[in-house]
Amino acid sequence: MAENFEGGIVQRIVRNFLDIQIIRLIQAKPLWGYMILKEVKDMFGIKIRHGALYPLLNSLEAEGFLKSRREVKKGRIRKVYEITPKGKQLVESYYNVLKQQLETTFWGRKGRK
Repeated sequence: MAENFEGGIVQRIVRNFLDIQIIRLIQAKPLWGYMILKEVKDMFGIKIRHGALYPLLNSLEAEGFLKSRREVKKGRIRKVYEITPKGKQLVESYYNVLKQQLETTFWGRKGRK
């Protein structure tokens, strides 16, 4: 039964923080649109539509969290996304906030700086 709750929680986190989750995926390795869709589906069980993903990627790039480069693979041009230093700072802040929330909730204010 707990497994069902965990899957639902993961999906809620991914949906609510989709931008950060995508940046985290790209932080692990540079990816292009199709692979991002596939990774999100495989890892989190969430299907993102192309019409939602590409505007989000463009926005993340415009905000300076990602950068892209064109790559030709088997005659096809791909736009490959990589994380920027600003994107790494965002992911680090995300982890810090999660850590603070867990420490405050479960261990009181003891573990907090």
